[in-house]
Amino acid sequence: MSELRIDLDGNRSHFLPGDDVAGRVVWRLTEPSEALELRLFWHTSGKGTEDVVIARSHRFDAPGTYGEQEFRFRLPAGPYSFSGTLITLAWSLELVSLPGEGTERVDIVVAPTPVEVRLQSLGRPPKSEIIRIGPVRR
Repeated sequence: MSELRIDLDGNRSHFLPGDDVAGRVVWRLTEPSEALELRLFWHTSGKGTEDVVIARSHRFDAPGTYGEQEFRFRLPAGPYSFSGTLITLAWSLELVSLPGEGTERVDIVVAPTPVEVRLQSLGRPPKSEIIRIGPVRR
């Protein structure tokens, strides 16, 4: 059975926009792989269309059946990790064996605070704050 692993420096899981994400990937494959690809990406989930955007990637050609390699990615300025009632945006690192023997994924938070941004529903404003436009029927 193959093993793919992503180890982040300092076991960090939270990063500020613009930080470096660094660590090492480790692999032990039962069959030689054409390549390994490490992807830094964000993805949405929830209502509506799910989006996946690869922000950075690095390919390790002809990696052999076992080994390890250090990596470093500079995070973009955004988007921030967030969760809300209808949609969530999360960042991840994924190591993929090509043509597709296996994958490993590690989730991270990219935000200006130690936790993902939490979107709250504002709800319906009190009646005194509702502004009516046009004639009011009584």
